[in-house]
Amino acid sequence: MSPLILSIFLFALGLGTTITFASSHWLTAWMGLEINTLAILPLMAKQHHPRAVEATAKYFLAQATAATALLFASTTNAWFSGQWEINQMSHPIPIAMLTIAIAFKVGLAPVHSWLPDVLQGVDLTTGLILSSWQKLAPIILLIQVQPHHSTALILLGFASTVVGGWGGLNQTQLRKLLAYSSIAHMGWVTIVLHFSPALSFLVLMIYFTMTFATFLAFKLNKATTLNALAISWSKSPTLTALTPLILLSLGGLPPLTGFMSKWLVIQELTKQDLPLVATLIALTALLSLYFYLRLSYAMTLTMSPNNPAGITPWRLCSLQTTLPLALSMMGTLLLLPLTPSITSLLSF
Repeated sequence: MSPLILSIFLFALGLGTTITFASSHWLTAWMGLEINTLAILPLMAKQHHPRAVEATAKYFLAQATAATALLFASTTNAWFSGQWEINQMSHPIPIAMLTIAIAFKVGLAPVHSWLPDVLQGVDLTTGLILSSWQKLAPIILLIQVQPHHSTALILLGFASTVVGGWGGLNQTQLRKLLAYSSIAHMGWVTIVLHFSPALSFLVLMIYFTMTFATFLAFKLNKATTLNALAISWSKSPTLTALTPLILLSLGGLPPLTGFMSKWLVIQELTKQDLPLVATLIALTALLSLYFYLRLSYAMTLTMSPNNPAGITPWRLCSLQTTLPLALSMMGTLLLLPLTPSITSLLSF
């Protein structure tokens, strides 16, 4: 793909999300989501591989279905109340339809089954866009609507954490594993959205920082399977030593940044008199932590082939840009001491 065409698609990708951000009317918000979807499809299919084309078709069908449900929910709300404003959605039926549509768009359980197959069929760079940028606009819409009943969001969030943790246990493909990780983290974002939208947005930003570092680390190592991680030390010894810390941050272990989101979410659920939900969601985090530890073990504690041909790659000069990886890695590992400043800034 030529740089000009690529820049046009990336501009359209940003434009669609910006339109949705700036919209107060459901039709313009829907238009922004559609521009966003149509801009990412050529980037997904640029490999001209049958698996990439299959992933593109699945993604298009899933997003088109979700967008249709969203438009139907907004039309139903206009029929009941005569209002097309996003903040004026008050009837429970269109709110329920909208919640399911947005859950389908971001890959929340139980409407998550398309996400692992789609991520498995694209490269790591496109997978990073699907796991981060493409989730911004739907989550912002859900924050704006603010469903009146928290039960649906709690059920969606808890089911996502369980499915995300359980589904990743037996995976050997890194992209599918990262897809289940995305499902689990979206559950943490959703479960507190009704009580504290600012906290939900903070958890989303922390997840973006961590997943950015994870995707770029795997891309630098050219690793797509669990077995490929065993020889990553010969390509970049320093990155091999730091990547397990990124994975443990995704799992939510202190003193890494990922612990901040887990800590604040459990604290907020406890404040809302939901100690059982807080306990259960903390236990589901152990499922995700298990497969992050599997990746760490495969990367640093597994004896790799020690032949001369396998030792030479680290001596070669890499042409890949490492500044974005370095910045996101610093954010993934070192932001926990700034928790009081961040929470006061967002005024929870």
